[in-house]
Amino acid sequence: MPAAESDFDQIFAALEQRRVRYLVVGGVAVVLHGHPRFTADLDLIVALDPPNVAAAMEGLSSLGYRPRAPVAAWEFADPKKRREWIQEKGLVVFSLWSPEHPATEIDLFVAEPFPFDPAYERAARLSLGSSSVTVAAIPDLITLKQRADRGKDREDIEMLRRILEQERGDG
Repeated sequence: MPAAESDFDQIFAALEQRRVRYLVVGGVAVVLHGHPRFTADLDLIVALDPPNVAAAMEGLSSLGYRPRAPVAAWEFADPKKRREWIQEKGLVVFSLWSPEHPATEIDLFVAEPFPFDPAYERAARLSLGSSSVTVAAIPDLITLKQRADRGKDREDIEMLRRILEQERGDG
């Protein structure tokens, strides 16, 4: 009997099927780069051009994902609405949850924290299950984690630097 697809497998397959341009960041990215640790959500940066965002929301909605906030999922594709959320509510991430996938919440960055296209070009393309996953490059992850500057981020930065040193043959 084949193993059931994980939530991650299904999420990445839905995004890949719709050719969504995204980067995995946060704890899952740290794990995918080789440092096992617990993480409770999936952090994604999607290219914020409206067709890409619409494709992402379509893919995630197909898995039952819906916004935690009392807004329609399609509103995330509206740049004016995102600016309003940032300015009026200080929103950094747009959280999605699914009753079909209760263990995997998704946080989408409301603004690109760095220029998306160059980061997308630097990103690692990794296989996970039957999907190809686009994971932010280690230097980009370190930049994000330095900005957040929480205890777990500082630990992740140390581990990511070690992984980078090993990849370069320095460690």
